[in-house]
Amino acid sequence: MGEKIVENKQIIFKGYIEGAPKETDMELRVGKKIKLEAPKGSGALLVKNLYLSCDPYMRGRMRDYHGSYVPPFLPGSVVEGFGVSKVVHSDNQNYKQGDIVCGFTGWEEYSLIYETEQLRKVKPDDDIPLSYYIGLLGMPGFTAYVGFYEICAPKKNEYVFVSAASGAVGQLVGQLAKLHGCYVVGSAGTSQKVDLLKNKLGFDEAFNYKEEPDLDAALKRYFPQGIDIYFENVGGAMLEAVLLNMRIHGRIAVCGMVSQHGTSDPNGIRNLFNLIPKRIKMQGFLQSDHLELFPRFLEEVGSLYKQGKITYLEDMDEGLESGPSAFAGLFSGKNVGKQVICVAHE
Repeated sequence: MGEKIVENKQIIFKGYIEGAPKETDMELRVGKKIKLEAPKGSGALLVKNLYLSCDPYMRGRMRDYHGSYVPPFLPGSVVEGFGVSKVVHSDNQNYKQGDIVCGFTGWEEYSLIYETEQLRKVKPDDDIPLSYYIGLLGMPGFTAYVGFYEICAPKKNEYVFVSAASGAVGQLVGQLAKLHGCYVVGSAGTSQKVDLLKNKLGFDEAFNYKEEPDLDAALKRYFPQGIDIYFENVGGAMLEAVLLNMRIHGRIAVCGMVSQHGTSDPNGIRNLFNLIPKRIKMQGFLQSDHLELFPRFLEEVGSLYKQGKITYLEDMDEGLESGPSAFAGLFSGKNVGKQVICVAHE
């Protein structure tokens, strides 16, 4: 295809941070040249990035800590995350020009991907937006699926509470729980999100945690019989209140603790004694431990979406340059639904 060389806009990680991420922790770099072909004999792909995913776990990669399940970003390097991309040139027999792929890529217009085993091909479907493959049908959706079915082990008519319920993961948990025959309440941080939970996503009830001076009292109001399943996304004071309201043999799936991301010295959690008399199971999990379920998840959730039985909220920012503010906004609740950056339309 000749040696076509273009400028490649990139989002660069400036340096390790304390506290919540800020837009200024990243910067747009223009002028880096890239050849639009994969090196011969490399087995790599040269892709054009279409959609990039903003996910809270990426905050953990912004500190110099090697004890996590993903290594830290390197200061001065391109931010990485999940994306949907189109193959421009392939040196790999499993992929051809024009293929759509999903997996780890750089926050840049074009990326050279050597670790192709972490990619999966996406079969474009007119009924499913491509961006959903990093949301509903990607890591967040699979996290909801694994956490709810495998960790929570739900039974019909159980009482389910979801925090950060309008986010990328929580919104699907709530809908799966409703389809399973559970009673579902969600919490969120704005009245707009509460309205969406009740009127668009089908939750039985929802409340704005910022308007509740006493979270324990709020949970007793919405769950007079107590909570069987708590899908944990925020940690902190909400978890403390939930522990007081769990039922015997309740399950807590610990998916995330976004309230703790911005602190270098998180407080201890009170009320943990409740785990003992109530025989509560509280378990952290990673979706990547359950990848054998991924094909089933894709089939089931894709089918539910096409049948109109579930819906998905997406917050789309246009342009690679919008990435830093979109990512920082996750930690102040700016996004409504799954936060995505559109780098280029197919």
